[in-house]
Amino acid sequence: MDVITDNKNRTVSEIRSAFTKYNGNLGASGSVAWMFTKKGILTIDANKTSEDQLMEILLEAGADDIRREGDSFEIYTTPEQFEAVKEALEKNKIEIHSSELSMEAGSTIHLSGKQAEQMLTLLEILEDHDDVKQVYANFDVDEEEIEKIAEKG
Repeated sequence: MDVITDNKNRTVSEIRSAFTKYNGNLGASGSVAWMFTKKGILTIDANKTSEDQLMEILLEAGADDIRREGDSFEIYTTPEQFEAVKEALEKNKIEIHSSELSMEAGSTIHLSGKQAEQMLTLLEILEDHDDVKQVYANFDVDEEEIEKIAEKG
């Protein structure tokens, strides 16, 4: 999590309480950082450019990877190359839908049933907390499972 607060004790207490309520544990600062890699992620509309044109631009700009996700391309960079890749896309008049520096999990854990429900509820509570700016996770839940949980909602 990325957290910005003016009252560390209050925020830690509230977040620890949320973790406890949903069978989680709040570890020490940085205790799970080794499980994540900082990456730049940019998303563009796949229908507005060809993959070949995009690959040429991205290789020259220093991007690490490109993945097609439905109607979008997700472009991955190191934090150091993030701005260069962003500028290369803009220079070539390729519209960027989203761009962010994020933490990518090295591996994921598949959850289902009660565990999935608890994790999704905890994630929502953490994301809604005023002092929490970003939450990163390494779990995976099937779309069907998410829909079932949302229907219970």
